[in-house]
Amino acid sequence: MTGPLPVTTSDSQSLLNHSLDLEYAEDHDRRLLIVDDEEPVRNLFAAYLEEHYTCETAADAQEALDMLARGPFALVLSDMQMPGLGGIELLRKIVEHYPETAVIMISGVDRTQRVIDAIRVGASDYLIKPCELDVLAFSIERALERRMLLRNARRYKKDLEIRNAELAQQKVELVRLQAQMVQSEKMASLGLLAAGVAHELNNPAGFIYSNVDVLRQHVERLERCLFAYDEMTLPNQDADRIAKIKAEIDYDNIVNDLESIMSDCHLGAERIRDVVQNLRLFSRLDESEIKQVDLNESIEATVRLLSHYYKSGRITLDRNYGELPLVNCYAAQMNQVWMNLLVNAAQAIEDDGTVRIQTVRNGKTVSVSVTDSGKGISPENLKKIFDPFFTTKPVGEGTGLGLSISHGIVQKHRGSIAVDNIPGVGTTFTVTLPVDIEETEALEN
Repeated sequence: MTGPLPVTTSDSQSLLNHSLDLEYAEDHDRRLLIVDDEEPVRNLFAAYLEEHYTCETAADAQEALDMLARGPFALVLSDMQMPGLGGIELLRKIVEHYPETAVIMISGVDRTQRVIDAIRVGASDYLIKPCELDVLAFSIERALERRMLLRNARRYKKDLEIRNAELAQQKVELVRLQAQMVQSEKMASLGLLAAGVAHELNNPAGFIYSNVDVLRQHVERLERCLFAYDEMTLPNQDADRIAKIKAEIDYDNIVNDLESIMSDCHLGAERIRDVVQNLRLFSRLDESEIKQVDLNESIEATVRLLSHYYKSGRITLDRNYGELPLVNCYAAQMNQVWMNLLVNAAQAIEDDGTVRIQTVRNGKTVSVSVTDSGKGISPENLKKIFDPFFTTKPVGEGTGLGLSISHGIVQKHRGSIAVDNIPGVGTTFTVTLPVDIEETEALEN
C-alpha cells in the first residue's frame, strides 16, 4: 500500500545465494507465497526471489488461504493492511492451520504495538516499507533456517520419543530375560535335585514294593499255620500256656491287624513308586533336546506332584483331557509352565472351589486351558501379570516370576499364552502350542 520499493544490489544477491546453499528436505521448502493488495509490490518481490524460489502471489488474505489449502508453502510474505481480512488475521489462521509455514509481515506503518502483536501471534519477522531487498533476503534466510530447525527439532523429538519407548521395552525385556535366566538356573538345580532323589529312591523303593508282595504271601502262609495250631486239641497244661502267651501279646488283635498293616505297606510302597516316577517325569533331565511329548501325561504327572494342593478336599479338580498328538517340545520346561499355572490356580481359590484342566487339538496346534473359580484379576493388574517380579501375593508367597517365565517358555516354543478373566468369577489361562515346531535350530539357539 506504499510506493515502489527501492531495489539495492549491494550484497543482496550474495545473501540470497547463501540462503539457498541449504539442502532442503522437501520440494515445498522452496515455495514462497507473496500476499499484497498492490500488484507492483507483488511483482517486484516475485521478480527478485523467483531465481531461487518458486514464487506465487495472492492479492488478498482469502486468496492466500485458498492457495495454502491446495498445497504447502515454506514461507508467506504478507502485507499488514489489506482490504477484507487483514494481515494479523491471516497470520493467526496460518499459525493455527499451517504451523510449519513461516510468516514475515511487511507494513508501511511503523508502530511498535503492531510489531509486538505480530511477533506475539507468531510472525518470524516484521519489516517496514520501504525496505532494501538485501534486508528482505536476509530475513527470508533467517526465517527459513529457523523453520527448518524447528521442524527438525520436532522430528528429532518424535524420533527420540520412539527410541525411548523402544529402549524402555528393551529394558523390560532384558529384566525379563535376566529373571528367566535366574529362574531357569534355579529350576535346573531343582531338576538335578529331583532327578538325584528319584535315582536314589528308585532302587530301595523297588525293593520295598517287590518285597511287600512277598511278605504278604509269607504272612498268609504263617496265618494258615497258626489257624491250624488253633484247631488242634492240646493238653490242658499246653493249652493254658498258649492261651497265656496269646493274652500277653494280644494275639487276636495282631491277627486282625495283619491284613490292614500289609495293605498300608502296599499302598505306601505304591505311593513311593509313584512319587519317584513323577519326579523323573517332571525333571526329564535326559530330555534336554526337543522331543515328542504326551502333554496329557506331563500335566497329570505335575498334578500328582501338587497333591498337597489338590488332595485336601478343598479344591475339586476337573480334568477334561482331549485326544492329543505327541507335541515337539522341551518337556521339563513345559512342565514348569504347567506347575506355575496349576499352583496359581490353586492359590487363587481362597475357600472351596474348582480348577478345570482342558486339552484340545485345533488342527496344527494344541491348547491347554487351566481355569480357576477364584476372584479373578483386577483390570489394573491384568496388563501387568506377565511383567517380571509383578505379584499380588503376600511377601514370601511369590516372586512374581512364574507367569513371566511361563510366557518366555511358551514364546520359545513358538506358542502363545492368553488370559480370559472375569473379576469375581475366575480366570482362564490358555497355552497354545504348535504340534510340529518349525525352525528348530533357532529354538536351540
